[in-house]
Amino acid sequence: MTEAGDEVLVDARGHHCPVPTLRLRRALEGAGDQVVRLIADDPMARIDVPHFVREAGAELLEASEAAGVLTFRVRRAQA
Repeated sequence: MTEAGDEVLVDARGHHCPVPTLRLRRALEGAGDQVVRLIADDPMARIDVPHFVREAGAELLEASEAAGVLTFRVRRAQA
């Protein structure tokens, strides 16, 4: 996990379910007001990440795919 300006980057490429979602959850817990960008190449992330975001009450800002790499931008629910 790395921080780049306003975003926290979580690179979960090479990991399979449930690791990308678990790493996203951990990053969101410590993100404060920052947006978390998750990069994953597990096809199940297409289903798992949006489901987790809804269940967590977070906001999915963007979801995209290019060359088999999925990218999600997520903002933590504001208390």
